[in-house]
Amino acid sequence: MKSLLIITTIPSTLKFFLPLTEHLRSQGWQVDAMAKELSTSEEYAHFFDRVWDIEWSRNPLDPKNLLAAPQQIRQVFAQQQYNLVNVSTPVAAFVARYALNNWRKQGKFKVIYTAQGFHFYQGGAPHKNAIFLGLEKIAGPWTDYLVVVNREDEYAAKRYKLISPDRVRYIPGTGLNLDRFNPHAISEAEIMGVRQELGLAPENSLFLSVAEFIPRKRPGDILKAFAQLGRPQVHLAFAGNGRIFQEMQQLAAKLEIQNQVHFLGRRRDIPVLMRASVATLIASAHEGLPNCVMESLCMETPVIGTEIRGTRDLLVDGNGRLVKVGDINGMAEAMAWILDRPDEAQKMGKRGRKDMVNYDAPQIIKLYESLYSEALSENASSSTRW
Repeated sequence: MKSLLIITTIPSTLKFFLPLTEHLRSQGWQVDAMAKELSTSEEYAHFFDRVWDIEWSRNPLDPKNLLAAPQQIRQVFAQQQYNLVNVSTPVAAFVARYALNNWRKQGKFKVIYTAQGFHFYQGGAPHKNAIFLGLEKIAGPWTDYLVVVNREDEYAAKRYKLISPDRVRYIPGTGLNLDRFNPHAISEAEIMGVRQELGLAPENSLFLSVAEFIPRKRPGDILKAFAQLGRPQVHLAFAGNGRIFQEMQQLAAKLEIQNQVHFLGRRRDIPVLMRASVATLIASAHEGLPNCVMESLCMETPVIGTEIRGTRDLLVDGNGRLVKVGDINGMAEAMAWILDRPDEAQKMGKRGRKDMVNYDAPQIIKLYESLYSEALSENASSSTRW
């Protein structure tokens, strides 16, 4: 039986690998996962054959990341063998590769690093870019294959020689469920239900933001732009939770737009919310390849996003409007453009749906299967030599 271990820092990141996991298990693979407190995660643990808990922190400076975690990882590998290890997210990717490198060099398995967006990027703070680029250079030799999800990262990986260029693979994401994000699968009754829940009248338009409430997502920029828009008949909804959730509620009140802004928390009806909206908004300072943008375009809902890697890849062909990071005026103007040109906005969304075929789960799974097959063939060669 072929076996794969997927390692991420926290359980929620595993959601990106679920289409691939489901497919591989249907083909007879054993697919296990490792993340912090994963065994207690009712939402994700059952998707895997076996799960492993690991004690580490999302804070890259937390000392336990390099003290306790490597020992825990090695204990798992002392009792369990895998053909492939696929690591992702910064802390998990660095620590796991460090912990496993000696065994990897013996040819016991191949290590694949899926970078969901390097933590160094165009426009990032120079000192932080230098630190994170340095860490990626250190960990590069501990890696057999590097998967990047956007073109900027592909260029950076080759430019800085993080790994041999022939070991870099561009795979745009981990696969969209086009059946779930299908505009024709959403009924008018579902849309009306959401509008009634929010208390919207027929003349009220709705903008939507789907994101975790953390600083790099810059939800405050969206609130400020919405306030500057100055259209009392328009509403804004946020779907998501996070550590600056209450801070953003306070900002909405300070801007005197609290009666137009809806903080919905975590939602399971994102396709309906997107279909009920005139546009999806994303103001992030950096992303890898944002799922909310792809999902919105699948729903034929245009996107207003910041001109950063990943988002730029998805919107560059006219599937939405791009503004500079922190450009409050530009975002407000883009909102006004969507409201004032509904026919053009609708055409924009329809173009986006056509482009998303390239990001469909079956297409992405084929690319991963090809990569895994190549890695497995190298494993076989290594085993023969050893």
